[in-house]
Order: sequence, then structure tokens, then C-alpha cells
Amino acid sequence: MDWRLVCIAFVITFIAELGDKTQLAVFSLVSEYNRPLPVFLGASLALVAVCAVGTVLGKAMADHIPSHILEMLAGLMFLGLGIYMLIRFLSRY
Repeated sequence: MDWRLVCIAFVITFIAELGDKTQLAVFSLVSEYNRPLPVFLGASLALVAVCAVGTVLGKAMADHIPSHILEMLAGLMFLGLGIYMLIRFLSRY
């Protein structure tokens, strides 16, 4: 087991998930139902399922596309999304 990679994946996912709409949905469910354990279990299982899909698709893509190309494509997608969001924001004012 590559524990360094486990830690990297944990930190990146943890930071990416802080303050996102999933966390807000969990806040909302806990405040509405006042049942933190079932909400925690359901949200945790959902995150595991989403990560499983990402892992399977990532492995399938990595088997056919070199990692440096995948990194560039991921970066371009994030950049494109950021530009799109910036343009939407600026068009409001």
C-alpha cells in the first residue's frame, strides 16, 4: 500500500470538498432532521460511490492515454470552467 498516495488523495479530496454544495446539503439535512449519524453515513457512502466511479474511469483512461496528457486535459477543463464562471460573474455587473 502506498500510504503517501493515500495521504495525498485524502488531503486533496478533503480540501476540494470543504465548503462545497455537498457540505451545505449535509448541514441542511442535519439541521432539518437532527439525526447526524444517518446523514453522515449516507453522505459518506455517496462520496465513496462518486470516488469509486472516478477511480474506475480514471484507471480506464490511464490505460489508454498517457498521464501527462490527462493532467493537461484536467488542467484545461479546470481553466475553462474558471473562465466560464468568471465571465458569468462579470456579465452580471
